[in-house]
Amino acid sequence: MNSTSPHILLVNPWIHDFAAYDFWAKPLGLLLVAAHLRRHGLHVSYIDCLDRFHPQSGSRNPAARHGRGPYLKTEISKPAGLSHVPRRFSRYGIPPEWFQADLAALSRPDLIMVTSLMTYWYPGVQETIAAIRAVFPDSPVILGGIYATLCHDHAVSFSGADDVFTGSDLSRLPEIIAGHTGYSFDWETDPNRPDTWPKPAFDLQHKIGYIPILTTIGCPFDCTYCAVHHLHPGFSRRPPAAVVAEIEFWHHRHDVDDFVFYDDALLVDFDNHARLIFEKVLQARLNVRFHLPNAVHIREISEDSARLMRRAGITTVRLGLETADFAHREQLDRKVNETEYHHAVTGLKQAGFSKKQLGAYLLAGLPGQSIESVERAIRVVRQSGITPILAHYTPIPHTAMWEAARAASPYDIAADPVFTNNAIFPCRREGFSWETYSRLKQLVIS
Repeated sequence: MNSTSPHILLVNPWIHDFAAYDFWAKPLGLLLVAAHLRRHGLHVSYIDCLDRFHPQSGSRNPAARHGRGPYLKTEISKPAGLSHVPRRFSRYGIPPEWFQADLAALSRPDLIMVTSLMTYWYPGVQETIAAIRAVFPDSPVILGGIYATLCHDHAVSFSGADDVFTGSDLSRLPEIIAGHTGYSFDWETDPNRPDTWPKPAFDLQHKIGYIPILTTIGCPFDCTYCAVHHLHPGFSRRPPAAVVAEIEFWHHRHDVDDFVFYDDALLVDFDNHARLIFEKVLQARLNVRFHLPNAVHIREISEDSARLMRRAGITTVRLGLETADFAHREQLDRKVNETEYHHAVTGLKQAGFSKKQLGAYLLAGLPGQSIESVERAIRVVRQSGITPILAHYTPIPHTAMWEAARAASPYDIAADPVFTNNAIFPCRREGFSWETYSRLKQLVIS
């Protein structure tokens, strides 16, 4: 190992969009990278451009609270090609002058790592990297995350980064760091075994309002609209005891009461995984709240499993229903049938979950999907006694539905990811319509 440890700056970039809100959103992957680097003796700094609890934000963001909440925002010009959309477009996150001051307060980083999320948020990544270069023109910048992985060639050409890191294989970190800084170290944990990983570095945040928890990596399903297999090949699970130990750590050491499961497949094989976690939570007598915003699999929910979930402290449940057209849903996935859906909803309600706590995601804006079919799905969910939640479809490269999305879209979504923004209904030939948008929104809330 070299004698001088480099300084690594990690940055969570701005969002550019028509709308954005902190729905339990934290850069878990970036903070996991920070934890790995610190474990190996590297000096790590962190700046979150989306920080709702920035030291200067008190008077600017009075609605900020520990859990979910609105980001600060500044209206900006719409990207080229979206000027026709009759909605305001904003930069979400801290003002540029705060970011510049935060950067200037640091010693020069030897390497800067920026993450990315939604593919169509890349203009925020571009602006973030440009702002970094204005302060540290000689520090190499590496881009990773979802946009970098799904749209690698576009990111290489347009992000402004010196290097683009694809995928989630952390075993490449030592090689990348050595290549840019000359600093070498031996990897002390197995990057492919999540049970050996350190706790993500949430302590680098100005305030820990809630903690995301990841108990599984990947997903055993192969849904046509989802890119999880490209982002995280394979499927692995952490030992339940390690999951509960992490929850206990943040609860007892940092007074965290809200935990958010980020899994793509938390409830799969319920008796051999999630049940064991929830039972250990009960044994530990933890007075905490759990939230499941990530479209949990419906098939594993019974009255018995629902009662255990409620006793363990789960207060927010979002079901991955996606469509109520059960006769043709094999075109999307094979996750649930009509009987299983109603059985799960009955079990959850009998376990004591309220309508406000229960929601079912419904995809809207799929290639070839009629607005009438979305309206029927909303009515099916409402009639079952829970809340319909529209998830506007985003075309994603490397999914089975991508080519159908390209064919259906009036935009060149392959050339520019900005046109995959789900707020504009990118696969409707008619384009964005306030009438359609308002109609669906009203049907959901009425």
